[in-house]
Amino acid sequence: MNHPSENTTERRVDGLPTSPSLTEATPTTPDHVHPARPSRRPGRRSFLVGSLSVLALAACAPRGEGAFLIPDSQRVADVEDDRETTGKTVEVALTAAASALKLGTTTAQTWSYGEIPAPVIRMSRGDRLKATLTNDLTEDTTIHWHGLALRNDMDGVPMLTQDPVAPGQSFTYDFIAPDPGTYWFHPHVGTQIDRGLYGALIVDDPDEQLEYDDEWVIILDDWLDGVTATPAEVLTELRQGMGGSSSGSGDMGGMDHGNMGGSGSGDMSGMGGMDHSGMGGPMRMGNMLMGAASDVLGGDAGDVYYPTYLINGRPADDPETFEAKPGAKVRLRIINAGGDTAFRLALTGHSLTVTHTDGFPVDGKAAETQSLLLGMGERYDAVVTMGDGVFALVAEAEGKQERVHAVVRTGSGEVPPTDGDVLELAAAPLAAEALKARSDVALPAKSADRELTLRLTGSMAAYDWAFDETPYDHEKPMDTAQAIAEGERVRLSFVNETDMWHPLHLHGHTFQLTGGGPRKDTAIVLPGKTLTVEFDANNPGRWLTHCHNIYHGEAGMMGVIAYEE
Repeated sequence: MNHPSENTTERRVDGLPTSPSLTEATPTTPDHVHPARPSRRPGRRSFLVGSLSVLALAACAPRGEGAFLIPDSQRVADVEDDRETTGKTVEVALTAAASALKLGTTTAQTWSYGEIPAPVIRMSRGDRLKATLTNDLTEDTTIHWHGLALRNDMDGVPMLTQDPVAPGQSFTYDFIAPDPGTYWFHPHVGTQIDRGLYGALIVDDPDEQLEYDDEWVIILDDWLDGVTATPAEVLTELRQGMGGSSSGSGDMGGMDHGNMGGSGSGDMSGMGGMDHSGMGGPMRMGNMLMGAASDVLGGDAGDVYYPTYLINGRPADDPETFEAKPGAKVRLRIINAGGDTAFRLALTGHSLTVTHTDGFPVDGKAAETQSLLLGMGERYDAVVTMGDGVFALVAEAEGKQERVHAVVRTGSGEVPPTDGDVLELAAAPLAAEALKARSDVALPAKSADRELTLRLTGSMAAYDWAFDETPYDHEKPMDTAQAIAEGERVRLSFVNETDMWHPLHLHGHTFQLTGGGPRKDTAIVLPGKTLTVEFDANNPGRWLTHCHNIYHGEAGMMGVIAYEE
């Protein structure tokens, strides 16, 4: 039997800790603190001795503590034991620590796993991963393995599936990779994901028939940490709301301008203050971005100002270069690791043929496109046949009128300009709804055994993002848990009652968009629309579902779907 490694985090019974001394890379408000709800502060709370003892404290669902399976239950272990395994183990060590990131002529003080992004972790379906996280930060952290339907006690959600890993402590994530695909990993504590703590996890399929000559991992990111503010400071500012302005309206009447300074202090020195240069488009005010609009996203494209954007950790003035031979078929594994930005991606002079969404293959029909749109947390695989010359792989921050690019060389020539019209970006991007799951991964036809509905509520004006008007409580995550039972076909509807788009992510499962759509674990829900998906309840435990706009999620747009005991 496979057993998870013990968390070596010291368990304390003396209540909340005092604040540690802060380093240059540490925010004035820790990433995991929720200043708008001080009574719900999820810092290192009182722990009881024993494996995952915090879960007993958190499991106070209205139906009683015994209503739901716990992450380290025998049933979770039994399902892991039943997974197909190769018998191979991949071992990695990840140390979360303060670091410096060179961004062209700027050096940003941030947090990372040593490099940004972290080195790619590679394994095959059925391999066992043993990844030891050492926390050299000044606050708690975890790792979430985004998209993997792994065992519940390895999912990395503090207060729900594990104790957070305290400073100076270690934890070993130990699980079998059940499905091939393009995945990634990041913290699930506060706003830490909007720093440099992320990397790609590639699970190969030994039986895959897709033919290609080379493979490039492409990680897109929006960046502000150590340049204009820390993510925690940005969240503090956002929580003050917009003084009565409506989300996505562009109307700033009634806005309390005293709330728009750096870190909510009203002081905009060092933040650049109000940038009026974009009065014809998006306008920066403190760490907020006003007027970023996208027809594709249904209006407001995002509300956080980012001074730069990255491909594989590098900005546009210091781009990465990929090389290939003319005529080569290259597989692109594309990941959006951004905090508040959807990216529209294209390769100049080429079309892309989408092969996978969030790790799962799609039907080849209608899979060719000039550009792709990726919400935060989404992944697409695409194959491209390379032409002869020099090209630009361009990622446009949708609605924010900024771009980043990498250079693609197959021959001689100059890099084409990316600051003007890019033909491929002008075309409508491929929408997930246009794709179909390949027949061998499509869910078998079956009536739903259970139907769940989550209403997406809130606004930019009050910054009160939530499910069903109830913000997620990190200390009592099971308070609003919705129940499912193992073996059920579950139909889940996300009803977006807000004026903004949200990329919704379900942990521990891959769902299928209704009507034969693609298999995914993260999907965009447009304002005023309903996204209905289905999944099979075959991975017992307690699973988070949330908006992958990190600031929306931390404001409260999170919830739990849990298996009945």
